[in-house]
Amino acid sequence: MSSKSHDTAGSASRSGTDSEFSDRLNHPFIGVCTVDKRNAALANAAEVSGRFLLALLFLLSGLGKLGAYSATAAYMSATGVPGAFLPAVIVIEIFGSLAIVLGWKTRVAALLLAGFSVLAALTFHNNLADQMQMIMFFKNLSIAGGFLLLAANGAGPLSLDRRAAKQGSR
Repeated sequence: MSSKSHDTAGSASRSGTDSEFSDRLNHPFIGVCTVDKRNAALANAAEVSGRFLLALLFLLSGLGKLGAYSATAAYMSATGVPGAFLPAVIVIEIFGSLAIVLGWKTRVAALLLAGFSVLAALTFHNNLADQMQMIMFFKNLSIAGGFLLLAANGAGPLSLDRRAAKQGSR
C-alpha cells in the first residue's frame, strides 16, 4: 500500500469517525440532552450562587447592626435618619437576604432590597466629591441593578418559589 493511499484511507476513516461523533452529538436523545443538562446545571448553580452573593452583604450587615445597635442608631441620627428606623432596617436586611437565598417571595424581596439599596446610596453615600463615597454610591446602585434583574427573572428552578409553583399546579 502506498503512503498516498494510506493517507487517503486514513482521512476517509477519520471523516467517518467525525461524522459518527457529530451524529451522536446531534442525536435528539444523546448529545443534545447531555449538553442541555450541563447547561441547565450550570445555570442553576449560577442562579443559586448569584442569589447567595447578592444576599450575603445584607445578611452580614444586618447581623452587624444587631451587634453594634447603639453605634448604628447614633450614626443614623447623625445623618438625619431617626434611629427608630433601625429595627426595620435590620429586619429588611436579615429577612430580605434570607428570602433571597432561599428563593422565597424572591421578586418582592428583590424589589424591597433594590429600593433599600437606592435609598441607602442617596442617604448615606451622597457626597460624590469624596471618591470613597462615590464608589459606595455606585456600588449600591449596582447592587440595586442586580436585585432588579432578580425581580424581573425570578429565583430560578432551585428555589422555594419554584417548588411552591409546582405544588400549586398539581
